[in-house]
Amino acid sequence: MVHSFRACLLLFAIIILASNVSYTRASVKSGNKIKSATFLSPKFVLGPGSVENRFYRNVDFPKGHIGIKNFKAEVIDDTGNPVPLHETYLHHWLVSRYYQRLDVVETNHEQKFEESDHISARNSGLCQNGILDQYFGLGSETRKTASHIPDPYAIEIGNPAEIPVGYEERWMLNVHAIDTRGAEDRLGCTECRCDLYNITVSEWGRPLRPDYKGGLLCCYDHTQCKVKQGFQGTRRSLYLRYTMEWVEWDSDIIPVKIFIFDVTDTGKRLNGSTGYGPENGCQVEYEIKSCSSSDTAVNECVDVKRTNLTMPTAGYLIYGVAHQHTGGIGSTLYGKDGRVICNSLPTYGEGKEAGNEAGYIVGMSTCYPEPGSIQITAGEKLVLESNYRRDQKHTGVMGLFYILIADRTPNRTSLSQAPIHMHVNMKGSTYAAAIIALFGMAIAVAVTVHSRLKKWRGEGYQPMLA
Repeated sequence: MVHSFRACLLLFAIIILASNVSYTRASVKSGNKIKSATFLSPKFVLGPGSVENRFYRNVDFPKGHIGIKNFKAEVIDDTGNPVPLHETYLHHWLVSRYYQRLDVVETNHEQKFEESDHISARNSGLCQNGILDQYFGLGSETRKTASHIPDPYAIEIGNPAEIPVGYEERWMLNVHAIDTRGAEDRLGCTECRCDLYNITVSEWGRPLRPDYKGGLLCCYDHTQCKVKQGFQGTRRSLYLRYTMEWVEWDSDIIPVKIFIFDVTDTGKRLNGSTGYGPENGCQVEYEIKSCSSSDTAVNECVDVKRTNLTMPTAGYLIYGVAHQHTGGIGSTLYGKDGRVICNSLPTYGEGKEAGNEAGYIVGMSTCYPEPGSIQITAGEKLVLESNYRRDQKHTGVMGLFYILIADRTPNRTSLSQAPIHMHVNMKGSTYAAAIIALFGMAIAVAVTVHSRLKKWRGEGYQPMLA
């Protein structure tokens, strides 16, 4: 008996070591497994004070009819090391889905296309005409903000029934990074203050309005922020490294819709309007003026911005998170009668290492309510509130809110068959060693019991059997 157990242990060890497991089981019923892959954006090169804000088409992305479970990203150097925010500030990264005509040949990631060559496959949010149409995206908080989608939910992509005939599903990546090494005013550079960039016209050659003091219009691609006189710094190659987790799509997965709300949304919707401007409801960014002594006495020097929104469809909240810039102190999405749907608060860094940079938002808290506990009805009036400190002026700040909505909750059967995940940071060999150790303990117990039984029989004892 002992020799048989030892033979089984050896065979089990060989199988585990050979497989080098890189997934966890996602569904007991279907045997669906979570897959993971890490990709790099095209290389971009930054020197002190310089800006990268490009759109890369047809970037690497998992293929097929799948369900996205997680998406993480960060800026790294050409040796693979994470770059801290006080050197290269990640203003934002965005990933958008689109359909590309099959007869159009792409020669590089930045090729310009005719509008008829592609069709946007935007999220379910309220903004229009290419504004906030991304599926994924964060900013400086990206390293410490949870983004996984709980089981049995996922973001469905690659469904053949949704892809127009003659087109292919593809993905576009936008990376907006600002090198602040040696910056004369590091915060001013990250907030894109126009005077620090010496910008008076937009990327498209249009004069900026007189009251526009800073924001996206002043830190577009290849602009330059002021650095300290005499500062010397090398140009370096950087990448956005993004890691994804997904499962093959099956009937047990419940799809979720992505909604992105903007606290600057005025509700205006005009046909034919494009890009940023007063005619569009979603302005994306806004300015915060510093408070006076009287303001401090009344509202503790806090800027509170609110907007009213109407939810177009019904569903259950699966996930929620806000996006804010430096100075942000939290954002809340309210439902009917003031009930809190989700409250998201920032975490500020306290050190110098990547992921803990002092003075920067390095994470946002997230909402993962119990399935079915928070329902939003079609036509429900929502209120989005974004709060910032006003101890100093801020330009180009944002007050966005991401939520994931499912149209149904899992039934009791699917709950009893909930996917199994082991959130253990182990490589294949370490994972195998742990399994073997547990299996070995079981063998030891079995051997001990076997020996005791032999002893009892030799001494005339008969163990009781239930």
